[in-house]
Amino acid sequence: MPSSPSTTALPAIPVLRGGERRTSRDTRVLHGVDGAPLATVHEAPALVTRLTARAMREAPRTTREERLTVLAAAGRLFAEATLAGQSPEEYCRAQALASGVPVRVARRTLARVRGDSALLGEVVGRQAPIGTGRTARWARRGRVLGVIAPSNHPGTHGAWLQALALGYRVAVRPGARDPFTPLRLVEALLAAGLHPDWISLLPGAHDSADALVGATDLALVYGSESTVARHRGNDRVLVRGPGRSKILLDGPVDDETLDHLVTEIAADGGVRCTNTTAVLTSGDHRALAEALAERLARLPAHPVTEDAAVLPVRPLKEARALRDTLDRAAQGARDLTARHHAGEPLAVLDEHAAALRPAVLCVDGWDHPGLRTELPFPCVWVAPWRPSDGVAPLADSLALTLLTDDAELVGEAMDTPGIRTVLHGRVRDWWTDPHLPHDGYLGQFLKEARGFAAP
Repeated sequence: MPSSPSTTALPAIPVLRGGERRTSRDTRVLHGVDGAPLATVHEAPALVTRLTARAMREAPRTTREERLTVLAAAGRLFAEATLAGQSPEEYCRAQALASGVPVRVARRTLARVRGDSALLGEVVGRQAPIGTGRTARWARRGRVLGVIAPSNHPGTHGAWLQALALGYRVAVRPGARDPFTPLRLVEALLAAGLHPDWISLLPGAHDSADALVGATDLALVYGSESTVARHRGNDRVLVRGPGRSKILLDGPVDDETLDHLVTEIAADGGVRCTNTTAVLTSGDHRALAEALAERLARLPAHPVTEDAAVLPVRPLKEARALRDTLDRAAQGARDLTARHHAGEPLAVLDEHAAALRPAVLCVDGWDHPGLRTELPFPCVWVAPWRPSDGVAPLADSLALTLLTDDAELVGEAMDTPGIRTVLHGRVRDWWTDPHLPHDGYLGQFLKEARGFAAP
């Protein structure tokens, strides 16, 4: 399909298979949150997706040592090199404009990918069951992993780097708003010497996700609650959906505690699935909500590419729709930050874009349905908790922080299905630890223990 004059000069997000950048007749223009066109995205048809997965199954074997050497080199290139004509800073700006996530997040991701890639051998090595050895082998369940990637945070792509370390060929369908991060990672891997048939980038519309899931042996899918429901029961698909991460505050409130809560709610623009979306307290929940609202309301609104940006930015229409979603979920609960900015929940930056100001909603029961609402900006629900309530209000949490001296409650939380990570006390920057399981070990899904015996 010929490009229109207005898009001819735009950078291309290609279909990248077999080490070659390919164009497609199916294209779309990716716009930044400021309304300006950023790139022309070439989309892979379903047939190309199936052919790519078939070719990847025949890719030559590599040793674990070879893969780990490539991955470490690729991490350095991702952080430091100009790849496909794009410098690290140019990548960060493009990623921020496309995703609406503050540019500082992409900059930190450069260093994080470099560091984590050097540790991948140790990280995946810890995931093997202790019983594997003489009578069992830790074996792959397939050869090719399909990844339906998100756009909320560039750091999520570290998961499929683990899959490469474990011996999987990986085909990635980028998120609609962030094709830049996976493209840069693929370019870095190829430049580091990974065999071209071990990695593919297959941009596409939403229906292309089904083609990739069907064509690969296993799939890692990021999505909403509806995505989780659609794939529930399919043991070939690992779905990572909403986090609904929570904090229990069972003790006194001081400045250090409030600072910790604000960080957990709003770090990285509040877009991570590990950002806190509900705080339950045994104390005065209304006073706590007011204190959080006062602090969160101080966060400044800036264009997403400015160094001072800390809040996510969206196109104006999308930003208003997100706030409408919150208003519906609130069911009459008030956003306590409103009085700090004259009742305007959006900071309009220009005619195209708005920063999403934080929201704090105070409710009188932990069973309020709003506590299940997760939105891509700093938005937290504050509710009361009593010791007699136990762990039930804290369930269904990707990450649960327990600010309590109740050791029995901590133990009960560890034993509760649906609570994936327990943090006891003020653990700083815990989400950056490459050894900490994000939502269980990925190796638990990609590999299995098989019996082995020999004379």
